[in-house]
Amino acid sequence: MTYKLITLDKQDGLATLTLSQPDKLNAVSRKMIAEIKSAWEDIAADASVRAVLLTGAGRGFCAGADLSDPDRANDADSGSALEKFFNPVIRNMRSLPKPIVAAVNGVAAGVGMSFALASDIAIAAKSASFLQAFARIGLLPDGGSTWFLPRLVGEQRARALAMLAPQIKAEQAREWGLIWDVVEDAELMPRATELARRLADGPTLSLARIKEAMNRASQNDLSQQLDLERDFQRELGRSEDFREGVQAFLGKRKANFKGK
Repeated sequence: MTYKLITLDKQDGLATLTLSQPDKLNAVSRKMIAEIKSAWEDIAADASVRAVLLTGAGRGFCAGADLSDPDRANDADSGSALEKFFNPVIRNMRSLPKPIVAAVNGVAAGVGMSFALASDIAIAAKSASFLQAFARIGLLPDGGSTWFLPRLVGEQRARALAMLAPQIKAEQAREWGLIWDVVEDAELMPRATELARRLADGPTLSLARIKEAMNRASQNDLSQQLDLERDFQRELGRSEDFREGVQAFLGKRKANFKGK
């Protein structure tokens, strides 16, 4: 697919996916979500990609769905776009065996906030903000937010964020556990890129299994999770990356992980 509303750049194992309609604060139209879906499918199929950096161009990360999108008028069923586009994107992000870093550079509202929550690690500019905007227009949070929020902030805060729809600042989002860190605006992209590069250069087999184990933890009891950890650890213990990590540790040098 030729992208017009996003950009996808790949360099040395790191894919940078940028929502690129800054005049609308990267609000997601039907055409944009189709491009986003295609980009995640591309990333999933590309074995050379070891980590992903997700961000937005201009002053906003993503202002949610584009309510002015004329293509919305063709959707009599409000769930059709979720089923066709948005839900596959969230499923792809969560199941992707590669770490995703979200660099939240401005407002993350509606499904834009869902994109941040679906990432593995989110870092935000100090001027960024987060908003579950859905109740303001008579909808409920989607993009998995009704699943993510209670797990991240607890039932009371999750219900208040969804029902009252307050806009919260980045530092409060960090305090509540919605995101990993907050940095000065000018430091966001250098810090986020450094973090994503560190993951891309890391033991990607290990990172993939960490992600999968944490995804499955909410469905498992402790005994099942212990068994899962045993199985994954057995697999990773046979990897070249594990041998390289041990040798680098003993030799007091930086490990050269290859994802094998």
